[in-house]
Amino acid sequence: MIVDIHTHTFPDKIAARTVDKLQALSHTQPFTDGSTAALRASMAEAGVDCSVVQPVATNAQQVPRVNDASLALNERSGETGVLSFGCMHPDYDGWRDELSRLCAQGVRGIKLHPVYQGVYFDDPRYLRILDRCAELGLLVLIHAGRDVGLPDAADFVSPARIASAVRQTDGVTLICAHMGGWRQWDEVARVLPETGVYLDTSFSLGAMTPNGDGYYKTKEALSLLDDSAFLQLVRAFGTQRVLFGTDSPWGAQEESLRRFRALALTEEEKNAILGGNAERLLGL
Repeated sequence: MIVDIHTHTFPDKIAARTVDKLQALSHTQPFTDGSTAALRASMAEAGVDCSVVQPVATNAQQVPRVNDASLALNERSGETGVLSFGCMHPDYDGWRDELSRLCAQGVRGIKLHPVYQGVYFDDPRYLRILDRCAELGLLVLIHAGRDVGLPDAADFVSPARIASAVRQTDGVTLICAHMGGWRQWDEVARVLPETGVYLDTSFSLGAMTPNGDGYYKTKEALSLLDDSAFLQLVRAFGTQRVLFGTDSPWGAQEESLRRFRALALTEEEKNAILGGNAERLLGL
């Protein structure tokens, strides 16, 4: 199987305006319109068997509504190949019961986004969520590092804060998006390999694609990890702890696969990252 562990879709009635808002913030080009139908078309074109949607609650009140939408997606996952994690916000009062509800409904994990949620990742409000997810067997995927759309935000989820949270919690399976810390990759290599966290590859390899508004003036401003730096991180963590992800619609699935397959990895290593590791974690 090819599993894209990190994608985004939005309900049809808000997809277009949500993607428009996000591309204006990030000055980068989306590759789908943000709908589930467009993601499925992308999967068919690229040969992706399963995409995992990672929903974000930007305020506490959104949590039940966003999770209801995630459960609706999962009801059709056998037909569509689109699974969804749940979401959680550190200020949601019903966090314990909501996590139990997600687990009872067969959800495999949750997404947390400390930058959008405005809380440091090693804050006790997150730590209690991580401990509860460990008790329930829920995976946790976090946005890690800086955020392209909020470049002046505080350093809410640096590698050091991730390591601090891991030290203070017990047994949670943590997937750190964007190769462990977007544009903080030197610190990732120093701080995170011994923590046991997983990485996803989303929005990390190659270069960003500008949306044409002229915001990015140089190629360097668009640069992400080159092949050599990317492979160094893979080797530091081991191929069994890396998961393929695209951040669709912000990464094109077909192009992301093409670029990944060109890397100097063995076929066994590529197969593990492209799907085997995710199959094991998700119980597919």
